[in-house]
Amino acid sequence: MATTITQDCINCGACEPECPNEAISQGSDVYLINAERCTECVGFHEKEACQAVCPVECCIPDPARTEPEGVLIERALALHPADADLRAAAASGNFPSRFRA
Repeated sequence: MATTITQDCINCGACEPECPNEAISQGSDVYLINAERCTECVGFHEKEACQAVCPVECCIPDPARTEPEGVLIERALALHPADADLRAAAASGNFPSRFRA
């Protein structure tokens, strides 16, 4: 499930630098998340980094795009092919994920 940013966004930009996948960009009124790059921070954090820093809590799971943990970690690996630590963590099955909280 990709995370999405609601219209409640105040366009503060706190979320953009926190995304390990560079999936967040500034839109005309609110920040946007590219669902093809969003891994819900699986492989990087125990919860979505954008949610953790959002002052108005507008970064939420997108109910229209549900994806299991396995799909998200595979996407993370595809987006970061040179990240040896991520590869090792994924291979061992010991990686951060909101699914394990």
